[in-house]
Amino acid sequence: MENFRCFRKPQSARLAPLTLLVGENSTGKTSFLALVRALWRVALQEQVPDFREEPYDLGTFEDVVHNRGGRSKQPADFAAGFEARPNRPLFGSDKYAFKVVFKRRGAFPVPFRRRLEGGGTWIEVETEGNGNHSVNFGMPDISKCSFEERRYPLGDAALNLIPIPFVLFRIGELSRGEQPRFFQAGITDDSPDSAFNVSVGRDDLNKLYKLNGDLEIRSRRGIPYASAPVRSIPRRTYDPTRPRRDPEGGYIPTYLASISHSNPKTWEALKTELEKFGQQAGLFDEISIKSFGDAEGAPFQVQIRKFSGSGKSRQAKGPWRNLIDVGYGVSQTLPVLTELLNPEPAPLFLLQQPEVHLHPSAQAALGSLFCSVAGPERQLIVETHSDYLLDRVRMDVRDKKTDLKPEDVSILYFERDGLEVNIHSLRLDEMGNVLDAPPGYGQFFMDETRRSINL
Repeated sequence: MENFRCFRKPQSARLAPLTLLVGENSTGKTSFLALVRALWRVALQEQVPDFREEPYDLGTFEDVVHNRGGRSKQPADFAAGFEARPNRPLFGSDKYAFKVVFKRRGAFPVPFRRRLEGGGTWIEVETEGNGNHSVNFGMPDISKCSFEERRYPLGDAALNLIPIPFVLFRIGELSRGEQPRFFQAGITDDSPDSAFNVSVGRDDLNKLYKLNGDLEIRSRRGIPYASAPVRSIPRRTYDPTRPRRDPEGGYIPTYLASISHSNPKTWEALKTELEKFGQQAGLFDEISIKSFGDAEGAPFQVQIRKFSGSGKSRQAKGPWRNLIDVGYGVSQTLPVLTELLNPEPAPLFLLQQPEVHLHPSAQAALGSLFCSVAGPERQLIVETHSDYLLDRVRMDVRDKKTDLKPEDVSILYFERDGLEVNIHSLRLDEMGNVLDAPPGYGQFFMDETRRSINL
């Protein structure tokens, strides 16, 4: 990323199945999460991202682009992108790259240029303010080709991105000299075929199709789950409503009540996993849905209970207690737990401070949970201020508690540098030690420890 929020100079960061974002307040960690989701929207969903979409409200273009203040001139655009390993082999390339440049349209940032490349093959689409699209592409055997797609003025609707699969389809049409076809309402090509004077071979076209194929595969896996740092307020009794995903997790009680009534097998599987974590974290031993009627739409309560003792010495079961009567720890972590342990989880989790309201032992248990669920099909990017969570991840990797290897964990340390922020990508070794840490990493905790033992 470049010229984005507090990141002026080009920055890169290594993402892994489990990535932990650490650093002081106001160093761009939340902005980083918002940018990851924006890239997903542009690259995989072919959408114009909303930088004010919950739970990240980054404001207008002036708020999103880097601003040094004073008399410094604000940049005219900002850029971001990613590299990824493909889900299937790509013509001799072990990775491909996507990049997007955002410019101002009205008060908000919109994608102006998108570029997808891999193995020497690339395609680039530019969208002008009048809705016209120009396409450039190249392959190892062809230096550069281009054509234009013209779009009738549609006002704000012109902000819709022309899908890259359609661009590839048009390249194939034009190279074969076929009659251009309409694609959706208002899009056609009215430039003469003579403007496209290079014939693209089938092998080269297949390379372009493969380049886009991995994005299509990833897009079918779902959309990211983004959680807010402060989640839903528990209620004593819930009246069922239509479940609608929200970052605060207000829909979770209704979702749990719905599956407990309509899909008992799924509920029992999820309930078992929730209780397993609740016991490990010391939060609760059992969870249940108490319905006040036989119909699925009847009011209900979410209840939990703890047993006396712990571990094998657990004895008497305590009374069932309402979710609202057991403090905020359970209700604040329940949305994140439910999403992570869902039989059909999201492919990417963007979590803000999941440790909020949790005791240190429960924070550490979250670290173990993250290690157990993170993997190729479920990537976690977690903003945290909890050393207990971070240390548990280090120890679980060292002790091989899960299949997560040291290279499967990335620690991104956000360090303030004047009016800007630098991102340091840190790794773990086999013993769980943090590698490549700059001098400022963990300095506060070391200073506090020295003071506590009077050094």
